[in-house]
Amino acid sequence: MNNEYYLVEGEEKTGPYTYQELINMGITIHTEIITSKSDAPQYASELPEFIDYFEAQGIYFPTGDNLATYGSRIFAFIIDYFLVSIIVAIIDIKSGWITLPAQPTFTLPYPQSIILVASFSATFLLYNVLFELSKFKGTIGKILCKIMVVDIDGQNLKIGNSIVRNLGVLVSLMIYALPFLTALFGEHRQAWYEKLTKAYQISKAN
Repeated sequence: MNNEYYLVEGEEKTGPYTYQELINMGITIHTEIITSKSDAPQYASELPEFIDYFEAQGIYFPTGDNLATYGSRIFAFIIDYFLVSIIVAIIDIKSGWITLPAQPTFTLPYPQSIILVASFSATFLLYNVLFELSKFKGTIGKILCKIMVVDIDGQNLKIGNSIVRNLGVLVSLMIYALPFLTALFGEHRQAWYEKLTKAYQISKAN
């Protein structure tokens, strides 16, 4: 890359620098840069030539080309749903919080069904939030489907946004999953709780 770059800090402009010099300086997504092609300052995250540099740091910007498909999102959710369900069932049965009926049935007595719903909700929330805050930026289902949950800057969600996002998922589950359909019509394939928390589900190619 033969472009010349200038750094902008307040009213001060320094440079010129080469691409490699900027990389060695450890620029961030919010570093303001003027290129030889434009006199207007731009954030480093807005310059295509720095995408590989930021991805090497685990920063993946949401774009129109890398948004996760509906199919992969559904498949990832199914994996996580059954994984959490199995974990919760084992814990609840082993702890004695619920007991299996003598005859096969699809329902549990009222108190036990409340315990099951509450323990599932708490485990699902903890599971999703911890994985979204990790370096994987997504749950086991999302890892297998090569999906990450990121903010507009391509980084992990803040803990508050992750909690709200996953509470939105739980609320949607309780309303017969109909709110999930908002992802079909939402901008950037965002469900209502992702639009609220400025979250994006993107596909990681490798």
